[in-house]
Amino acid sequence: MLIQSPLNPLQKKLGAKFIEFAGFEMPIQYSSIKDEHLTVRRKVGLFDVSHMSNVWITGNDAEKLISLTTVEDASRIKDCMSQYTAILKEDGTVIDDTIFMHLGNKYMIIPNAGMAETVTKWLNKKAEEHNICATAENVSKDYVILAIQGPKSRDTLQKLTEINLKTVGFFGCQYIELAGVNCIISHTGYTGELGYELQITPTNLAEELFQKILDAGKEYGIKPIGLGARDTLRLEKGFILAGNEFKGGRTPLEAIMSWTINWDHNFIGKEALLKQKEKGDYERLTSLICIDKGIPRPNCEIKKDGKKVGTITSGTLSPCLNVGIAMGYVHPDFREKDSILEIQIRDKLVKANVVKPPIVPKDWAIQN
Repeated sequence: MLIQSPLNPLQKKLGAKFIEFAGFEMPIQYSSIKDEHLTVRRKVGLFDVSHMSNVWITGNDAEKLISLTTVEDASRIKDCMSQYTAILKEDGTVIDDTIFMHLGNKYMIIPNAGMAETVTKWLNKKAEEHNICATAENVSKDYVILAIQGPKSRDTLQKLTEINLKTVGFFGCQYIELAGVNCIISHTGYTGELGYELQITPTNLAEELFQKILDAGKEYGIKPIGLGARDTLRLEKGFILAGNEFKGGRTPLEAIMSWTINWDHNFIGKEALLKQKEKGDYERLTSLICIDKGIPRPNCEIKKDGKKVGTITSGTLSPCLNVGIAMGYVHPDFREKDSILEIQIRDKLVKANVVKPPIVPKDWAIQN
């Protein structure tokens, strides 16, 4: 049986169409994916992302456990700050990419959909193996997660709190009262636009807050947004989707996440990554814009002169550019910027240009 968000009844009232995603029944769209996508790029949108997870890490050695099990040295992340990172196996492949928040003497990790138990068990296993005084607890059922994204997201939320949201810097996080509800706010996002996330507990407070955010954003043209637009928005910015880009076992080096790795501390998988880095002959995640008509999809082959040089992991029709866009793993000899490759879409070879992400620039909405 599919897991439903506590906001499922409200989503149905708002006209949502649903899909199954990682064991959850979640809204894919309310109006159309293109309309919702452009609303976020130009105005503001409200997402229910409760398919994501919540894991508390507590104990005297909570910082030590995060530093061991992720590519980040948690001692560098100050209180009321968060960090994007990855949890690795010993062979350097990614178990999950995640964000952790430093909140006083404990941390909250946000695993991807369906990964809460896997991450929790892994963390507790490593704590026991390394005699670390810390515990991971999966509390996902206790929370609703909302994301407010778009140029008018701050203006919308500012109406509902006395805290100056400009003081919550990029990747900042803190406890906040919003429309009378105590929750955790973070300033990150998965759309490439200005945005915030709210961790709300108990869950019965979320429906009223969702509606109050919609009311506060009316003058800015706010709309509820589904997972369809969430996917097209993230792909335009070159953001990874765990179930696609890490499928089959990939390392942070292959996924162009080397910028997240703090090499100056010991972590699980470090030795394997150093060996891969030295060898240097691994495929790397590459962004593509189609020159010919066609919409790339996962598992399409990427070719050069008829020879396979890679595989698409994510692809769609860009609502902003109105052309096919994609990400995929490509052999290092064929991913130079402005190179022309071909994507095998059914029985047709579609020419595509290798580009540096983001595929859609930050100032797109201003220019359009």
